[in-house]
Amino acid sequence: MKKIPSLLQGLALFALLAANLAVGARLFAQETAATAAADDPEASPYEMYALFSKVVEQIRANYVDADKTGYQDLVEAALEGMLQSLDPHSQFMDKEAFTAMREDTSGHFGGLGITIGLRDGVLTVISPMEQTPAFRAGLLPGDKIIEIEDDSTTGLDLDAAVKRLRGEPGTRVKIKVFRPKIQLVKTMTLERAVINVPSVKDAKMLDGGIAYVRLLQFGQTTAADLQKELDRFKEEGARALVLDLRSNPGGLLTTAVEVAQKFLPRGSLIVFTRGRNGEISSSFKARLRHPFPEVPMVVLVNGASASASEIVAGALQDHKRAVLLGEKTFGKGSVQTVLPLDGGTALRLTTAKYYTPSERVIHENGIEPNVVVPLSMADWRDIIIARNAAEVIDGEDVVPETDADGQRADEGWHPYDEGIDDGESFLPDSAASSAPEPKNRNPRDPQLERACDMLRGMLVFTDR
Repeated sequence: MKKIPSLLQGLALFALLAANLAVGARLFAQETAATAAADDPEASPYEMYALFSKVVEQIRANYVDADKTGYQDLVEAALEGMLQSLDPHSQFMDKEAFTAMREDTSGHFGGLGITIGLRDGVLTVISPMEQTPAFRAGLLPGDKIIEIEDDSTTGLDLDAAVKRLRGEPGTRVKIKVFRPKIQLVKTMTLERAVINVPSVKDAKMLDGGIAYVRLLQFGQTTAADLQKELDRFKEEGARALVLDLRSNPGGLLTTAVEVAQKFLPRGSLIVFTRGRNGEISSSFKARLRHPFPEVPMVVLVNGASASASEIVAGALQDHKRAVLLGEKTFGKGSVQTVLPLDGGTALRLTTAKYYTPSERVIHENGIEPNVVVPLSMADWRDIIIARNAAEVIDGEDVVPETDADGQRADEGWHPYDEGIDDGESFLPDSAASSAPEPKNRNPRDPQLERACDMLRGMLVFTDR
């Protein structure tokens, strides 16, 4: 009988120790959780979900316009804002947007001939395609589209902006543009058209056996069209090559790889992608057995060379196959993956970034040329107009290029929120884009001239 009190005392002591251990473990867990929450905001997701639901219910209970507080409206708006806060290319797509994306495969639509992006949250022109409504109206890379049909573009995501600019061929859209270089704005009206721009242009032999070819975009037929010109260059005995990627906004990744491998040995790395965990998610290498002969080569780039253009330029530069000349490229190189969700919606999420063979990230950095030769976008536009004029009418007078209302490229500019008299221009002489038809029928192209001089020097050295 004396053993019972001893047993009870032992049990009591064990219970006390267990209680102390439980309290200590709880305190330790709380402290650890607090430390983890401080180090990692995602450590307590349920608290954030609870906060989100409370906000939704507060809005539903107290917001002045009850018709705006449906659960679907509030949640989808929250998702859109969440994705926009990450980067301009990530997006929550509702059922309508997802369906439109899947159906938009024919490429037959009315557009303006303009590639746009978001820079610092502002709708920005990357590049207008020549001989399109945007080019004729005088839009330049770097212009900011601040209004579409009198509605501000502030907070407008990229897909919504593209949707508003597209439409049936022959219809019109009014936009207001801010040009940072001159700090002036202009309202212009553009008429939508079916955009059908060639991807390879101006292929010719220059003096001294230097071949020149310009790529306007990276489309489905670009690689094949380029190969025809390269074959002709070889037959004509090309001793050097200038590949012009200026104001090329990009296009298909597969085409960029096909173009780059025409100048690189088989097996050469062209581009790779790296995701969140830092591991390589995909890579692309040259596969051609017989690339273009390894003659001296210069690639021309500028601030409107983007995406696929940067992949090609970066690969040729890294492998020391070509000298890059011009100005720093745009810096557009991220990978978006479409993830279908319930109810016909989807998530388009940036899941990786493009890297050059030497592991330079393209996105938001661009590609630095080996040789910097400045050329303003207005001067580049004049060069293109002169080339097209000579090509189409062989030196005859051309009709000045205008927007849909007949307003010339150098007309209608004025300080922000100030009126302007018809026909008056506020453009400073030093910053103005001259009349769409340049006074000089053959304006100088200093970047091309410098490239040719450089190649002639290389050829002299090679001959010796």
